[in-house]
Amino acid sequence: MTPTSRRPANPKDAAEALFKPTKKAPVPAVERPAIPSARELVSLKIDSDVLAHFQADGPGWQDRINAILRAAMKQSL
Repeated sequence: MTPTSRRPANPKDAAEALFKPTKKAPVPAVERPAIPSARELVSLKIDSDVLAHFQADGPGWQDRINAILRAAMKQSL
């Protein structure tokens, strides 16, 4: 009994086997649990006078803007 080669004998078949598209399984997305009270970096356009008003009180101006936005959000509910 002679061992059979796993390679195609025909050169054309060998070339086609090399370029045969392979289907890869998509990598599942990693779902991360939501972190409560997490902050996100966003870009927000604010009028310069509004920004100057909040920055006039010194550091923490972003927290102050966030607090006012949160109060407006709760009020609208």
